[in-house]
Amino acid sequence: MNWLALILSLTILVATHELGHLAFAKLFHTRVRRYYIFFNWKFSILKAKRFDGKWHFLWFNATTPESWEEKNLKPEDQNNTLWGLGWIPLGGYCDIAGMIDETKDVSDLEAEPQPWEYRIKPAWQRLCIISGGVLVNFVTALLLYGAIFSHWGKDELPMHSATLGFQYHQVMLDEGFHNGDLICAIDGQEVDDYVEANKMLLLGDARQVTVRRDDTMVTIDMSGRLVERVNTERVKHLMTPRIPFVVKSFVAGSTAERAGMLPGDSVVSINGERIAAFNDITEALAEHKGETVTIGFYRDRMTASLEVEVSSSGKLGVQCETDIARLFPDIRHIDYTIPQAIAAGISHGWETLVTYVSGLKMLFAPGGAQNLGGFGAMASLFPDHWDWQAFWELTALLALILAFMNIIPIPGLDGGHILFTLWEIITRKKPSDNFLSYAQNVGMFLLLALMIFANGNDLWRWLSSKF
Repeated sequence: MNWLALILSLTILVATHELGHLAFAKLFHTRVRRYYIFFNWKFSILKAKRFDGKWHFLWFNATTPESWEEKNLKPEDQNNTLWGLGWIPLGGYCDIAGMIDETKDVSDLEAEPQPWEYRIKPAWQRLCIISGGVLVNFVTALLLYGAIFSHWGKDELPMHSATLGFQYHQVMLDEGFHNGDLICAIDGQEVDDYVEANKMLLLGDARQVTVRRDDTMVTIDMSGRLVERVNTERVKHLMTPRIPFVVKSFVAGSTAERAGMLPGDSVVSINGERIAAFNDITEALAEHKGETVTIGFYRDRMTASLEVEVSSSGKLGVQCETDIARLFPDIRHIDYTIPQAIAAGISHGWETLVTYVSGLKMLFAPGGAQNLGGFGAMASLFPDHWDWQAFWELTALLALILAFMNIIPIPGLDGGHILFTLWEIITRKKPSDNFLSYAQNVGMFLLLALMIFANGNDLWRWLSSKF
């Protein structure tokens, strides 16, 4: 399911990115010969083009009929774009007439520049055309965040409201944290926001953290190796809120249901020993496999207990509540009007982009290259069940990433074209078509090598997990 979600997400982002190029090209009367979602090596799933007053379609086609070629069309149809769907879901492209890109090099250009070609347009128009994809991806992300806030609103859980503290990854435990600790300050700065705490720990090179442990304040001196270990061990979450063990429903044959437990019961002890956090309770049950234990719980603000048999796998046969909004009464839900949602979406999108760019420095820390991932890493971000809110949130995040990565000034990316166009505007000297073709080939080679390396990392991690 997460792979299907990734493909759908990338399809949306590729389509909107290339539409950005196409829209500006059409605005400046530049011919776009082909618009493709996915690549069409050898054949296309679908081709469509409008001429002679109607739409023409070809399915699973390898060659385009000569009657569809520009030179064989009426003058009023020669500017029409061929729309296509390829079969290799690794991107897409716009074939803009007179532009050296991944679809053609200098040898494919017509001998004499034509008025409808990209290369003949003023530099500022070419800058708009090549920047259109990045601009649309960035705007798409902001609009998606605005739509998410408008439809679902936003839940905020201040760190101090996580009454059971936090569950920490082993890298944090090795730094001196204990499960249940509640972070109060980092390097002397008070912090009560979960996202901000993570940013300060990873991106701020935190040296000292103050936590509340039970009823005392404890200062933890950081080792300075946190980022390195996060990279090498591919840590996804430094910490997560510890949640209570609240029964949501029962599985078939549940021993807890037979014993008389009900949905809503909150387990607080086992055999008289007070335990409140879900993780601690599951560990304790695993120590009593096949035994009958006394389960203490809250029901309607009253304490009660029952004798319950633990299965041979250390389970009670219950499904627990995981909705943070139901588990913590102090959680704050914010509903937005449409104008408020748009403003919140813009603010959140910009903050997310800044955080992402700041986080890139982790790639240059020890072990950072090992953390680089390809399509497998992206697919792992999506849940293994369908969740529309998660899908749109991750699509918005990928839109920001795609916008930023494309603006990096590397030939082969939009940023390379933008760099050369800006150079032309500043120096009033246009790079030659031969130079642009050479730079494009070098850039594509580097990008292909990076793609192989990133996806090779994914493959290696998958093989390591299997063997």
